[in-house]
Amino acid sequence: MRIDINLASQPYEDARRFWMRWGTALGVVGVLTLALLTLTITGWIGARHDHTVMARERAMIADCDQKRAAAEKTLSLPDNRTTRDESQVLNQLIEEKAFSWTLVLENLERVMPSRIHLVAINPELGEDNQLALKMSVAGNSRDRAIELMRRMEESHRFAQTNVVSEHFLESTTNGDTEQIEIAAVYVPPQNTGPEAQKVEEKPAVAKAQAKANAKASTKTPMQGISRPPRTGAPKGNQH
Repeated sequence: MRIDINLASQPYEDARRFWMRWGTALGVVGVLTLALLTLTITGWIGARHDHTVMARERAMIADCDQKRAAAEKTLSLPDNRTTRDESQVLNQLIEEKAFSWTLVLENLERVMPSRIHLVAINPELGEDNQLALKMSVAGNSRDRAIELMRRMEESHRFAQTNVVSEHFLESTTNGDTEQIEIAAVYVPPQNTGPEAQKVEEKPAVAKAQAKANAKASTKTPMQGISRPPRTGAPKGNQH
């Protein structure tokens, strides 16, 4: 029989194995801590910059508000009230004259889904010189009106579209079952001349071209190729 006796004054400890395990874990924790500190400092510097920009913009807005208040106070004087009223009327007339029925109807025609049509439209000029449109559409499904609103927003010519009211139609000759009132803000193009017309036509042309390419890609290699019928024998075999 063999008996192992440890005569060492201190128990044996595998220090190398201990540091291999816990040292690696400590290094990983240190790297993660350093990365979090870096992100925190970067975010703090970015937030400080944003606060500085916001403070500068607020100061500019406050300065503009003071100038506007001073100008309105000057225009409110009894001697200037007539000029102020005339300028407001002239500005409203200019805005109304700049409204183009042709562009509005063309933009609506591009985004109008199938089985829905425009019944009435009424433009109104708001206090902030934004052109609000109140339009009435009719169709056989409410989903068509929702699709119309989505396309209006994507066209970047209409904004703040929302449903005002809905009416069910009992019997119509064209199959309409619902009439929906939609409110939106019209965003006119910067140019109103021929260049604006070309810019407005580009999305429609690109969409039509994409559809044509999609149809062409679905054809087989031999589809669409017509060959004239062969009549008679080849020239080389004639005697």
